[in-house]
Amino acid sequence: MTRPDASFPSTAKPQTQNKQPGIESQMDPKPIFEHPEYNKSGGRLDQKVAIITGGDSGIGRAVSIAYAKEGAKVVIVYYDEVEDAEETKRIIEAHQGECLLIQGDIADPKFCEAVVSKTMSTFNQINILVNNAAVQYPQNDLTLIKDEDLHKTFAVNFFGPFYLTRAVLPHLTEGDCIINTTSITAYEGNETLIDYSSTKGALTSFTRSLATNLAKKKIRVNAVVPGPIWTPLIPASFDAQKVSQHGANTALGRMGQPVEFGAAYVFLASNDASYMTGATLHINGGSIINC
Repeated sequence: MTRPDASFPSTAKPQTQNKQPGIESQMDPKPIFEHPEYNKSGGRLDQKVAIITGGDSGIGRAVSIAYAKEGAKVVIVYYDEVEDAEETKRIIEAHQGECLLIQGDIADPKFCEAVVSKTMSTFNQINILVNNAAVQYPQNDLTLIKDEDLHKTFAVNFFGPFYLTRAVLPHLTEGDCIINTTSITAYEGNETLIDYSSTKGALTSFTRSLATNLAKKKIRVNAVVPGPIWTPLIPASFDAQKVSQHGANTALGRMGQPVEFGAAYVFLASNDASYMTGATLHINGGSIINC
């Protein structure tokens, strides 16, 4: 029997994009967000409503589609990647799923409140929050990091999840959950992503502390930790040569694909993970890290 990942490309073609957080439709090869051996429908999220930031592309797109296949109604929050968002919605609806698109900047607390208000007015409940959206601005030296980039990175990667979680919490009840997308850089560090790594470290601590805080309400908080995954953020962040080598130094010798994350997010959102909170799932191609 052929391994399900046998057709996954090991590396990408040299390429760059000039805008954060990147456009999936411009990537070559395109990220793999669906596969017949992944994200099979099982109804594990029937009647649930999920808000997913950055759900238009990359890992967020794969999670959005996986959730829809499992019966969840999906709210995709995206910045300005209209074409990617509309394509994700089209795919979800082709699977007979329900999808609401909301465009805006999660760095704005008022927008986060509006996301929750619109979700409640549309679906009358919220059960799952996936804080997934992120930006990064690599620099070779700390002194080169611009103030505006530092502030933007923290505003999107940490303050955004904080604002949206705060807005969502009054609507979550026992059995509901929050899932944060952090990064291997929070554990390994990264010499060119000092500010980005710091935001992901903060999000890791936020996950653990909030899990303890909400345990008495039986609301679970967990995190998924990606390694080198083929998402729009990569060609939007690095030069063409570095993009072409993305993931080559992992134990499995290749970059990961978004589809390889869907099942992990489904698991953490489902009753299968009812005894997990404050935990992290590391999906990184075999990197050995200190957890």
